Amino acid sequence: MQNLKTLGELKASNYISRTIKEELRSNLIAKIKANEPVFEGIIGYENTVELQLKRAILAQHNINLLGLRGQAKTRLARLMVNLLDEYIPFVSGSEINDDPLNPLSRYAKDIIAELGDKTPISWLHRNDRFSEKLATPDVTVADLIGDVDPIKASNLKLSYADDRVIHYGMIPRANRCIFVINELPDLQARIQVSLFNILQEGDLQIRGYKLRLPLDIQFVFTANPEDYTNRGSIVTPLKDRIGSQILTHYPADIETAKLITKQEAKSLPNIDMPEMAYDLIETIGFEARNSHYIDSKSGVSARMSITALESLYSTAELRMLSGGQKKAVVRLSDFAGVVPAITGKVELVYEGEQEGAQEVAMMLISDASKTLFIKYFPRIQKIQQEENKGPYAAIVNWFAQNAELELLDTANDKEYRKALDSIKPLHDLVVKYAPEFIGTPQEYFVKELVLWGLVAYKKLNRERYSEGYQFKDIVGNILSNLGQ
Repeated sequence: MQNLKTLGELKASNYISRTIKEELRSNLIAKIKANEPVFEGIIGYENTVELQLKRAILAQHNINLLGLRGQAKTRLARLMVNLLDEYIPFVSGSEINDDPLNPLSRYAKDIIAELGDKTPISWLHRNDRFSEKLATPDVTVADLIGDVDPIKASNLKLSYADDRVIHYGMIPRANRCIFVINELPDLQARIQVSLFNILQEGDLQIRGYKLRLPLDIQFVFTANPEDYTNRGSIVTPLKDRIGSQILTHYPADIETAKLITKQEAKSLPNIDMPEMAYDLIETIGFEARNSHYIDSKSGVSARMSITALESLYSTAELRMLSGGQKKAVVRLSDFAGVVPAITGKVELVYEGEQEGAQEVAMMLISDASKTLFIKYFPRIQKIQQEENKGPYAAIVNWFAQNAELELLDTANDKEYRKALDSIKPLHDLVVKYAPEFIGTPQEYFVKELVLWGLVAYKKLNRERYSEGYQFKDIVGNILSNLGQ
């Protein structure tokens, strides 16, 4: 079809023009009937957001995706491009992608009136039919809608009242395209008002000049609920003109979150990642969303887990390179390397600011390790904390007799394993409660998890030094500090 070069050839081919919303609707129907995936790469939205988005497309609505940061709002909008026809014809030279069979602009109408069936046409690929604008306070009506161009008026010797002197903004140039405005509440109210007529009546008003131009655009807006109170709001008449408002959300469970993170993070082939390390990464994210040190209204982006996983890979890789090894296995102590990935991704409330970003990040890692610990091992009851009882007594006694255990960041695998193997009660505990990990790459990760869990329950003390971690008997540590 894209071999057709003139309007006459297009008419002879019996080509039928469709609006962009009709394109999206019919192509969505075809995919559903063929049982093909519609939004590939989107995980966890199958029974919620994806269904609502399909309904909105079938209803031919403009859409507002409302949700906290890192919930794939923009990605969803970009994936809608795959529901467009591969190519569509437009009048060659048109600034607004005029449909040859239904021209809008003065330019297209004049050239068709002059050349008729010989009017040259070009073809626009669907990948070029996506426009995006981040709403910022400095955006103007001229940016989005257009303005009168005095240079064009002078060169063409035309009056300012002539529509040929208009310089079209981003929205008219996105005619027959998907147009996304990200963070809509950041757009000033007077700029939002300029969208009313485009969405409803299909006309433009530029410098008092009213131009009837029924643009064919699929609008997709994105917004963060917190913006309604933080920086601005979507004005009510504009919300009334948006057909569907769809609420996005974070993954509902650890398994879904792991699938997303594994898909998005850049992995390293020479780094072995225990499955439990993936669990711990996602648990940190879930703990962060419930932490009273972090602003829950701001949200904790899925990007935190992705960057944390990449930092974990790089921490293990650095140790591997420094030790001259060819492979490395991720350790729980490597999680000290993910702190920078956490501190830049969370908004702290006052209490969190008082603690400090670094301390809050370490608290999140400790809380996550505690949550993971009680998933596999017996919960420590209060009476066991007060008395020397329970399944962990032998481990605590080992530290009371042997003073401390050091896990250095630079220790090679042999040294690391030897250090943990020196605690025989630790090995016995894992054999009893988690035998499925013995002899697997996760064995030593689990053993270290037990130590972190005992620290979380205040049965042991853990200190971070520049060289690594040191675990001590909590009573001996207190006496040592008093002596100093």
